[in-house]
Amino acid sequence: LNFFVDVPADAYYYDAVLWAAKEGITGGVDATHFAPYATCTRAQAVTFLWRAAGSPEPAGMSSFADVPADGYYAKAVAWAVENGITGGTGDGKFSPDATCTRAQSVTFLYRAAGSPRVSSSAEFGDVATNAYYADAVAWAAKNGITGGIGGGLFGSDNDCTRAQIV
Repeated sequence: LNFFVDVPADAYYYDAVLWAAKEGITGGVDATHFAPYATCTRAQAVTFLWRAAGSPEPAGMSSFADVPADGYYAKAVAWAVENGITGGTGDGKFSPDATCTRAQSVTFLYRAAGSPRVSSSAEFGDVATNAYYADAVAWAAKNGITGGIGGGLFGSDNDCTRAQIV
């Protein structure tokens, strides 16, 4: 069932990648490679979420200066904005080619889940209680989505790989 030569059966992401490929949430970077350790862009992360939601048609297109209407991620970004998942990176931009950080990815997931109320803060030494992603990290930790990077740290600014996002 696994047609990606770079996704070994004993990898922690094996089942997730196969599921995401089968469901049409992601494809590879070519016919036989998934590139699990390549960084995941903001455009890819939002597109994965949009596809997981069934690729709903957005009411309109976003007005981000750096999101071309014909970009593969244009509808995904418009949907994400309409659903409060992202507001961009400032100055009228989404930054689609920027690497998605752990803080951004967990915030996308949290907002896609409806920003559920959290009763406590995340127990990671590098997550300030007033950080924009603090509730998202607390929610993700409580729900087993993340355990951090070890040593009591979440790694907010660390880049996410394609395997981690899937």
